[in-house]
Amino acid sequence: MRGLTQPQRDVIDAFMHGAVYCWVKNRRGEPFAVRDLVGGLNRDWRGTPLQPLFDKHRRENSPPDEARKAAGRDLGWIVKAVLTRDARTFEATRRDRATFYRWIEAADTAGVYDEPPGTAP
Repeated sequence: MRGLTQPQRDVIDAFMHGAVYCWVKNRRGEPFAVRDLVGGLNRDWRGTPLQPLFDKHRRENSPPDEARKAAGRDLGWIVKAVLTRDARTFEATRRDRATFYRWIEAADTAGVYDEPPGTAP
C-alpha cells in the first residue's frame, strides 16, 4: 500500500489481527465488519497504529471526512489480506455496503476455545 512504510503496515496488520481474534473469542459465531472493530466508539484512531492510514490521506490533501472514509476503505482491504493469510477460515458476505466476516470453526477445534468449567463470567 503506497504511503505507508513496511513497519507501519506490519503494525497495522498485527493490530487488526488482534482485533479480529478478540472478536472471535468474545463474540463467537457472530459476523463482524471492520466498522465493528474500529468504528463507532472506536473511531478515534489517535494513538493507535491506524493513525498513519488517516494521516496518509490528509497528506494527499483530502478533507478530514474524506480522509476518514478513504482510510476506512484501505483498512477494509488490509483486513481482507490479514484474514486471507490467517490459519483459520473466515466466511465473507456482503451486505449494507460492507463485507462481514465470520470464523468458520473447524470440527477439530470445536470446544477448544471454550472457557474451562467454572471460569466463565
